[in-house]
Amino acid sequence: MIILQYSNWQNFEKIIDKANLSCENSDISAFEHFTDVNKLSKRANNAEVEIKDYKLTRYACYLIAQNGDSRKKVIALAQTYFAVQTRKQEISEKECNKLTEDEKRFYQRNLTKKGNYSLNQAAKKAGVKNFDKFHNSGYKGLYNGESAYDIAKRKGLRYREDILDNMGSEELAANLFRITQTESRLKRDKVDTEKKACDTHNKIGKIVRKAIKEAGRNYARKSTYT
Repeated sequence: MIILQYSNWQNFEKIIDKANLSCENSDISAFEHFTDVNKLSKRANNAEVEIKDYKLTRYACYLIAQNGDSRKKVIALAQTYFAVQTRKQEISEKECNKLTEDEKRFYQRNLTKKGNYSLNQAAKKAGVKNFDKFHNSGYKGLYNGESAYDIAKRKGLRYREDILDNMGSEELAANLFRITQTESRLKRDKVDTEKKACDTHNKIGKIVRKAIKEAGRNYARKSTYT
């Protein structure tokens, strides 16, 4: 509220409500992005008054800035920034579409390497020690019960050959989505045990698998990627 130069809570809460509605109208659960964290505040007579507050995700903050009063310079700058970044992404996607399949695969493979490194750091903080078990939990969710070994066997790979080095760009993109969303969930839910981390990874894998199936793909068993 202070960063966006609002001095009145009532006015700022109206912006939060608009952002919340934008989230819901986009078929995204507002509950995950706008969490009530009301707290009690003591007054001079020792009476306790409940103060309304929210814990916001990065996405929620974006929506608030986009729905804010553009007469405020800081909000106008934020809205302009979002417009510029959107344009950059559009240009990037056009350039990406011109790449060959091998170029796309190489690009996605580099992203998954960086993503896995970042995920490992988050998993370590969450209490993970058996990283093979942790990563297999994610694979099993995405590949309908298949472990990394099962996937490698299905693809006919040699011993210790990395399965990620033997995926097309689409399959790599699906795994990158699994990786980034798991990292985000571990941090957001403050996961603090290896079991919870593995369960979270498996759950995210299943969510990604469901989305892929609805889009008409299947990366396990009868996969088009071998």
